[in-house]
Amino acid sequence: MIKNKQLLLLLLWTAIACILRFANLDLKPLWTDEFSTLVFSLGNSFRGVPLDRAIDFSTLLQPLQFRPDAGIADVLNHLLLESNHPPVYFMLAHWWMRLFGPTQDSLVWIGRSLPALLGVISVPAIYFLGKFAFNSSLVGQCAAAMMAVSPYGIYLAQEARHYTLGILLVIASLFCLTLAAKKLQQRALMPIWAVLLWIIVNCLGIASHYFFALTLCAEAIALIAVIWQQFYGKLSISDSQQPIVWQFQILWRLIVVALGTVAGGLVWLPIFLSNKYGSELTNWLVSGDRTFVDWISPIFQALAGWITIISLLPVESSNLAVVVGSAIGMAIFLIWALPLLLNALKTSLKTPDPRLGTVIFGGFAIGAIFLFFSFAYILGIDLTRGPRYNFVYFPGVILLLGSTLAFIYDTPTTKTRWFNLPAIEVSGKKAVMLILAMGFVSGITVNSNLGYRKYYKPDLLIPIIREVSKVPVLIATTQKTHVEIGELMGIGLEWERRKKGSAADYVTDVTDVTDVRKKQEVKAFDSPRFLLVKQRRDEPEIVAGILDKTLSQLERPLDLWLVNFRIPVILAAQKCQLESRDLPGVDGYEYQVYHCSRS
Repeated sequence: MIKNKQLLLLLLWTAIACILRFANLDLKPLWTDEFSTLVFSLGNSFRGVPLDRAIDFSTLLQPLQFRPDAGIADVLNHLLLESNHPPVYFMLAHWWMRLFGPTQDSLVWIGRSLPALLGVISVPAIYFLGKFAFNSSLVGQCAAAMMAVSPYGIYLAQEARHYTLGILLVIASLFCLTLAAKKLQQRALMPIWAVLLWIIVNCLGIASHYFFALTLCAEAIALIAVIWQQFYGKLSISDSQQPIVWQFQILWRLIVVALGTVAGGLVWLPIFLSNKYGSELTNWLVSGDRTFVDWISPIFQALAGWITIISLLPVESSNLAVVVGSAIGMAIFLIWALPLLLNALKTSLKTPDPRLGTVIFGGFAIGAIFLFFSFAYILGIDLTRGPRYNFVYFPGVILLLGSTLAFIYDTPTTKTRWFNLPAIEVSGKKAVMLILAMGFVSGITVNSNLGYRKYYKPDLLIPIIREVSKVPVLIATTQKTHVEIGELMGIGLEWERRKKGSAADYVTDVTDVTDVRKKQEVKAFDSPRFLLVKQRRDEPEIVAGILDKTLSQLERPLDLWLVNFRIPVILAAQKCQLESRDLPGVDGYEYQVYHCSRS
């Protein structure tokens, strides 16, 4: 009966995770990194997109076309030449694409459905790890419930990226770490199968995302913390007196894991170092001049990322009242919940049963956070700018939350007090339900595109273009890497989506339109052109010349939209006049509008 109840609860959390991750899966527009995933997973290349000349919509989106004849060799060839990521996820996504054969209309959903499915699988995976690590089904259930509703977990699962695969591999690696810690506690040898499994998982992790190396470093810190606690008698150990040779064999197997992992990771080092796109694609993480803001930003960025593990209301809404209300609601919740969670965590460290698990995952999370801040303040590489990189220690935090929630659940009455204010009392079970309810509401916030919104918002830019431009449109940008191609692809896909959604209402039959201006509006709506000019910072006159040449070849009147165009241009000779109105800003797209006349 108890086993059936545990299974039903786990199925409930898994079902909730499935609903929250698959709901509105294609609601948000794709952003540049997702375009990279889709193009390379399809076995295609960005290099086929023509530069320095005007192209139409179909040519721009050609790399997103499914090709039945594309194979794994194409995926590897294009990915390793044009990107800075290892290939395991892209190979898996390629097989997924071949299974469904995506069309343009289904591409977004199919591309995101694999990460969403892996995100759902992480719920039972974290349950079994929590149960094993803490010897408690309750901890496993609380961890699974928290993983199911975590807004951060839903955010990662709804991106066509490799982070949910990374999370699963982190969970698998943490299982091996936990087994090793338990064997150290028992003064027993780690089984050979576990040694091999740990090496394989770690190698797959590095081959899925290079930042998995941070997970391994954090695990090493956690293992040192366990040994340290055992050395000072703060963790119980077996009374069996093993000979020195036997103890050496215990450590030797851990060394074998480390050596096997390093060997597997070094395979990718020549590829990583020889990739010319590596620095260009990650320059945004590098801090420039160390201003005061640069020094304090990592702290606040990290805090924001941690908060969204359990709570995220619509603070990114365009409605100021909603933003203010959401901020107040989150503040009240955190003022109540954080002391509760911290006190439960402190108490669990004093309790013998869950202490080993708390030391493992606490040491793991603290170690990872230490590494993130070391990168930011020592190396000048601010990983906190990308909250998605927290995937390297996210499962460890979920397990700590599972342990603290289980402790709270077993507490008859919980109290939260700030300063001399009256204490807030609520039963432990109700407290856990409130925390999970906040997570559930936060999850809905994310999958409704009210939280963790994409940085690039072509869905806001297209209405502006359609409102301003009633003549044919040329959208131009400077191109350095495939990121800029992805920026234009986002505009192209959103344009086409809106055209399909409203073309019937806009005009029923172009041949029936007699008004000249109306014909121009139909043409503007139907036929945008795109221009990618190869960025030449040392030769801006060449960029300007290509733009001039392209404009001279197109019919007038014409509206030119310079989007993220990084070279200054003067277009008076082309009889192009800058738009005089102040137009609203759009995240991800800096733009200028020029109206180009016939004479």
